[in-house]
Amino acid sequence: MNHPELVRLALVTAITAALPQMVWAAGQDASAPTAQADTQTNTAPAAKKQPTTGLKDTKSLQTVVVTANAGGVKKIDASYNVVTADLQQITDANPKSTADLLKISPGIWPESSGGQTGANIEIAGFPGGGDAPFFTMMVNGTPLYGLPSLSFMDSSSLFRLDDTIQRVEIVQGGPGAIFGPGQMGATANFILRQGTEVPSGDIGVTYGNEGLYRVDGFYGFPIAENWYGSIGGFYRKSDGVRDPQYTADDGGQLTATLTHDLDNGTLMFWARALDDKNQYITPTALIQGSGSSYTSFPGINALTGTYYSDAIQHVQVPGPYGNMLNANLANGRGGKLNYFGGTYSADFGNGWTVDDHFVVGGGQLNTNALFSGPNPKPLSYYLYGCNIAQPAGFCNGGKAVDSDNLGLPAGTNVQANYVGGGAVPLNQSVIHQGWWYIQKELHTFNNDFRLSKELFDGNTLTIGYYFARSTDNDNWSLGNQMLMTNTNNAKPITVSYVQNGHTYYVTNPQGFTDFNDNFDISENGVATNNAFYLSDSWKTGPWLLDASARLENIHAVQNTCNFMTVDLDGNPYTLYDNKVSVCNGTFTHLDYNKTHPSFTVGANYELADNMSLYGRANTGGHFDDFDNGIRGTNGNFSPMEKIRNLESGFKYQSPVLYVDASVYFRKFTGLQYQETNGAGVPIGGISNYGSSTKGLNLNATWSPIENLKFALVGDYMDGHYTNYNGCAQYTDINGGVECVGLDGEPLQRQPKVRYMFTPSYRIVTSWGDITPYVTYTHIGQRYEDQSGLQPLGTYYTLDAGIVANYQRSWQFTLRGTNLTNQIGLTEGNSRIFGVNTGIGGVIMARSIEGREVNLQAKYSF
Repeated sequence: MNHPELVRLALVTAITAALPQMVWAAGQDASAPTAQADTQTNTAPAAKKQPTTGLKDTKSLQTVVVTANAGGVKKIDASYNVVTADLQQITDANPKSTADLLKISPGIWPESSGGQTGANIEIAGFPGGGDAPFFTMMVNGTPLYGLPSLSFMDSSSLFRLDDTIQRVEIVQGGPGAIFGPGQMGATANFILRQGTEVPSGDIGVTYGNEGLYRVDGFYGFPIAENWYGSIGGFYRKSDGVRDPQYTADDGGQLTATLTHDLDNGTLMFWARALDDKNQYITPTALIQGSGSSYTSFPGINALTGTYYSDAIQHVQVPGPYGNMLNANLANGRGGKLNYFGGTYSADFGNGWTVDDHFVVGGGQLNTNALFSGPNPKPLSYYLYGCNIAQPAGFCNGGKAVDSDNLGLPAGTNVQANYVGGGAVPLNQSVIHQGWWYIQKELHTFNNDFRLSKELFDGNTLTIGYYFARSTDNDNWSLGNQMLMTNTNNAKPITVSYVQNGHTYYVTNPQGFTDFNDNFDISENGVATNNAFYLSDSWKTGPWLLDASARLENIHAVQNTCNFMTVDLDGNPYTLYDNKVSVCNGTFTHLDYNKTHPSFTVGANYELADNMSLYGRANTGGHFDDFDNGIRGTNGNFSPMEKIRNLESGFKYQSPVLYVDASVYFRKFTGLQYQETNGAGVPIGGISNYGSSTKGLNLNATWSPIENLKFALVGDYMDGHYTNYNGCAQYTDINGGVECVGLDGEPLQRQPKVRYMFTPSYRIVTSWGDITPYVTYTHIGQRYEDQSGLQPLGTYYTLDAGIVANYQRSWQFTLRGTNLTNQIGLTEGNSRIFGVNTGIGGVIMARSIEGREVNLQAKYSF
């Protein structure tokens, strides 16, 4: 798909085709019972008799889950942490993005303040700290990329939520390290809605107070005997809570399925096209108060402010071959991706079954965004340093505290103007922002094949083979510091000065101060993943026992261009481009080839038909990817990052109470560091360190009386780095050289305590029902990096909504997030180690967005 107009056209076509069925449905008896959807495995032969409305409660312990097991298991028998949600429950969670939905799984912390894409996803006990290396997202049992994460790509960016989803299953640890892509962290498997014998679907229109206009649609229908189809998707435009003066989000997604019921199984194909552009939100300046309280920087609202503006939207930046590239902030983290996948499931009798999933596809996942640099400062300080009088804090005894200045002599003839005209006053607060342009072309093919045989009553042996081939072709233009006002919707600034009869241009005409020493690369890579796994499951009386093993190999070949430094325009007086790194025509070839086994054993004991206990142990390994661990190593690849996980849990369900609780202990090894002395001088060789984490996950619902419900999702995580005996040297925000030990420091970016509490009450009327709810969320203390020196603070949010179902077909929802406009940091300045706060308590950080309210009307037929 190349244009969002195609999505609009396809949705209009689907809606038009659905209109006759809508009329038919409206004429039916409004009091007719709502049909129940198939909640069996996505690979089992599914009944195609009823429309997919009125989904069963997927929290039921009798619900069958298909993720991280050989062929489907009831939740009451699953000896691992799994959270499920159907379409209505996904909608009720009111996620701001695909990643934000993961908040319904205790122990997963999605930093969803970055907009629709690009979220950092932390898994309790896994020392990540950025992107999402320990999270994999799948559609119908297949990941959309063979590697879980790359720089400027987390797998949630490949997918958008819409009404084509039947349910999601989210698994942490346990057997997730064995099956399919073998993710040892967390896996979310989105299972698609399919067509039915009775035509059915829905159409929804949403308006949001941030200028959001969105249309969703789904239509499932019969094609011929035992053949069924569906089509659906969405299109939306939004100015964004942080309005950049142009459209922040623009695009949509289209999904179609084709299903054939066989005599002994099911054959299903699906296709999905995404064409979407999303503002990539990055930190703004804030003020850190005493402790870890934060307030807005004057003139930049922490909840709604952004540096993005139409004045800096269109630029030219140098590419890796020295050519100038046209870049556009409105393209943001945009995806143009097309996928085709399928599932085949069959029972051949005598205990033999076959199950196969595949997907092929890919496309562009480019990034156009600003990235934080040094803290803001007055223009006078940036130009002259301490050669003239400066505001308090910037000069100590005539010596510059912040080294980010030109240090021009007093009296220098300087011209500082806004792009487009007008002198900039010396007291204007200014800032550098890196204008980064990343072109990323991704393609993948993966297939997961399983053959199972019931050896004797209750015992099934499964052998599986997983194959993935992934390619990555990138052109990066990183660095590219632009001088701009430290204001909401910033204005770029040009600077030049005259010295010794020559005019020196500090910036180019667009306000770029520095293309020098940037990081422009061209790389391409191909990775193949081969994994064999064996799993045995034995149901005997109240026990369900399983043991599984996996042997996995990843072979990646990567070529990255080598650099040379050039004066891009050949003019020594244009200071901004005198030392630009460009490719010199040669490439570094790296060959990464590693094999690693994983194991798991689990036992579940069914105390009663509504209560069970389980225990599990597993190991897992994390392979490097093109951008992390392969490029730049000269072939000296790090040892595998490994985890040992122990967990046990309890599940219980009655008409009044639902409880799913688990405790865990996770030991992580394989993180690397170079030991140094107190002066930062390396001593000895490369050493390994790790982490140790214990925690509790809880998912509970209590209904003391009919229609009143209290839901709680929460986790406690106590994780620390271990076996770090050296001293990590770093340069602090004011240019000082510091050294800190990491042993015993808390895992970066992960809250020690997080919970969501949601009371709701369903009011039944003669025309339908109405359910108001409120969600209180608490996020505990986190720290920006491994040093544990920069707290991000605790915060809470208050969300609320009303869901009204009118007769059989209409649903109206009013929902709001962060209604009390709380400032809540999810990250600081990720390019500054240690304390991030500078002069005057200023910190570059990213807060959650301010209040957002939306209203939807949906018609189901």
